[in-house]
Amino acid sequence: MYILAINFASVGVKAAQFILSFSILVVLHELGHFIPARLFKTRVEKFYLFFNPGFSLWKKKIGETEYGIGWIPFGGYVKIAGMIDESMDKEQMQLPPENWELRSKPAYQRLIVMLGGVIVNILLAIVIFIGLSFYWGEDTLPAKNVIYGVHPSELASNMGIQEGDIIVSLDKKELENFDALESKLILTSPKTLEVKRGDSLVSLNIPASLSSAIAKFKKTAPFVTPRVPVIVDSVGKSAVVLQGAINKDDTLLKINNTSIQYQYQFLEVKNKFADSIVMVTAKRGNDTVYFKTLINSTGQLGIFVKLPYALFATVHKNFSFMASIPEGINRCYTTLDNYITGIKQIFTGKVKASDSLGSLISIGNTFPSNWDWEKFWTLTAIFSIILAFMNVLPIPALDGGHALFILVEMITGRKPSDKFMEYAQLVGMFLLFGLMFYALGLDFWRLFK
Repeated sequence: MYILAINFASVGVKAAQFILSFSILVVLHELGHFIPARLFKTRVEKFYLFFNPGFSLWKKKIGETEYGIGWIPFGGYVKIAGMIDESMDKEQMQLPPENWELRSKPAYQRLIVMLGGVIVNILLAIVIFIGLSFYWGEDTLPAKNVIYGVHPSELASNMGIQEGDIIVSLDKKELENFDALESKLILTSPKTLEVKRGDSLVSLNIPASLSSAIAKFKKTAPFVTPRVPVIVDSVGKSAVVLQGAINKDDTLLKINNTSIQYQYQFLEVKNKFADSIVMVTAKRGNDTVYFKTLINSTGQLGIFVKLPYALFATVHKNFSFMASIPEGINRCYTTLDNYITGIKQIFTGKVKASDSLGSLISIGNTFPSNWDWEKFWTLTAIFSIILAFMNVLPIPALDGGHALFILVEMITGRKPSDKFMEYAQLVGMFLLFGLMFYALGLDFWRLFK
């Protein structure tokens, strides 16, 4: 019974964060079209969060515009009068142009309306990154400070990384952020990786195929896992302790007679004892203590353990409000640059599309299983950049496609016919829905696999 193993509480928290983030992005993106359209005295007939074929979950008409929430959570739209869009309202286009329709407006105004959503998404990402920098600052964990070394995956082992190696640098450049290791291996294609092994510094050659292999492999496991002691941070309400007590700062040593020196071992061992009562050995100060507890059917004890950022020496940087502005702009640029580099690697064959593409399921799964506002806003900013980039692509049915046709009109002085725009919209929608269902199929395949 696979469904019984699903942690519905975790799924619910992830889903709530995804829906909130997605709603913010879609509403603000569509406002980016809505506001300039209204400023140019163009009629906006509908403003929708999500799509609503057949019926709407909620709708209300205010003035000339119907506002609503659809039932298919794949995006949203504004229906602007005098424009061929996803509504495919051909009857209106067969009538003579009215002065309140978009097709009656100058080309530069139509271009601003088309690119408004993309501009808002970029500005939103910058504002969020500025806020993150100012409010939370920046915490990084230098790779050399992961003092217990790493537990290599099979892929990392094949490259030469050994149990307990401390990663130091890539191409002789110190790795200042351990969490950036995988992205740097994929995006920057370094030639060597240096590790501290005992008292020696060892240089390992990185094969050219590693970036593609990591992109495929990371769907199932990290390239390397930091070795972190199993130290209790807090005890949840779901913990069932039958004998003894679990205290904050206890270091877990054994489950029954199986040693668990590091957290990756803890994860493996506790899953073996799922749905059973176990005796746990722990270190409390200078004492060794024991407690009997239940590991539930999903392999959980109901405790939270300390993460690397709480145990290892991190580097924290605070930003004044003025300093956070260029930092936010730089984080937006870096995120966009990394995303474009990843797209290039797909088209050049370094990374397979089937290993990197994902639908809303993949996007939703990136959110943490507990509500974390810093991570929430970070992911929202990242997805805002991705949404902007995807929408500016010169594909019919996307903002970039419409903008391209307007630019051609501005250069040549000839406006594409309504019939051409209608066919282009159909082709674009066919391509987009095809890609959407392909990505969704990949996610279901990974899920059931």
